[in-house]
Amino acid sequence: MTEPTRCTWDPYSVLMLRYHDEEWGVPSHDDRHLFEMLILEGAQAGLSWTTILNKRENYRRAFDGFDFEKIARYGEDD
Repeated sequence: MTEPTRCTWDPYSVLMLRYHDEEWGVPSHDDRHLFEMLILEGAQAGLSWTTILNKRENYRRAFDGFDFEKIARYGEDD
């Protein structure tokens, strides 16, 4: 099997390779995934994408699994 053509972002990072091969440039119509990307892209300003991918699970926990409907119902105590 031949190696897929890839961008030269970070060829040694398993997270970056997985992201490149499975998510980058793949259209998504899933609202939760789109919300996740909105949050992660906003957090990325000034940081490397590798940093964001390394912290992705922390963001997932902090944003209730990127459940935007649940987050929209947050009250003052949440």
